[in-house]
Amino acid sequence: MEFIYEKIFVPNKHSFITRRMKLELNTEIIHSHSNFELNLITSGSGRRIVGNHISTFTPGDLVLLGPNLSHCWEVLDTENGQDPECIVTHLNEDIINSDFFNIPELEDVIKLLRIADSGILFRGPKLEKAITLIHKMIGLKGLERYIQLLKIFNLLLEIEDREFLTLPSTLPNAYDKDRDQINKIYTYVFQNIQSGINLKDAAKLVYMEPSSFCRYFKKKTNQTFMDYVKNVRIGIAAKLLTETDKPITHICYECGYNNLANFNYYFKMLMSKTPSEYRKDFK
Repeated sequence: MEFIYEKIFVPNKHSFITRRMKLELNTEIIHSHSNFELNLITSGSGRRIVGNHISTFTPGDLVLLGPNLSHCWEVLDTENGQDPECIVTHLNEDIINSDFFNIPELEDVIKLLRIADSGILFRGPKLEKAITLIHKMIGLKGLERYIQLLKIFNLLLEIEDREFLTLPSTLPNAYDKDRDQINKIYTYVFQNIQSGINLKDAAKLVYMEPSSFCRYFKKKTNQTFMDYVKNVRIGIAAKLLTETDKPITHICYECGYNNLANFNYYFKMLMSKTPSEYRKDFK
């Protein structure tokens, strides 16, 4: 499993971009970026990872993601030979502080964007109309596309059936200037989660002593380093529970725990279910 940070390029003359994108089969790359993202699955199904939440996705799933929220759509099945695809809208990373939405009539849109750092899955009868508008937006340009986006957000505000997929990231603004440092740490954790995470080794990546490193990581991410490691381990465990038939004891060790009792305790604490209950829900 690999973690990468993407830089989404939104042209200077645009506040957002909308495009069709192919989803890669069986990818295990988890990524994040500083843009808001509205993602509509048009074909393909599989596992969706948002933060430490893992669930299934199918065509018609519509998710709004806030900035810097790690996510991955892992395609496990295709329909009728169709390439797995999605329609993705990426909003400029500074859009929430710009004049784009900064008018009283769009105050509720701003509120919706601010709670998207948990990842929002929309459901309900009004979803189909929003999906139709998203498909039509592909063929529009300029002001027409902007008006269409506002229509979509207006519908999303009316949809009350929402699922918040994970805990909010609540990353402070100061995170941006330290992104390369933080991403080195994230990559180290993903690459060494099974063999073992060493606090001193992580601290050396950013040329700090362990105590200074712990304060630095907490300040930049709003979570302790060990809490982040726990979230990654439990996320990997959830993925293995749903996608393999490996015994729970094997999964415990594979995601970095050497004590089954600790594994069961932290899994239930984060996922609100025991590993066996979680696996049963996906069978």
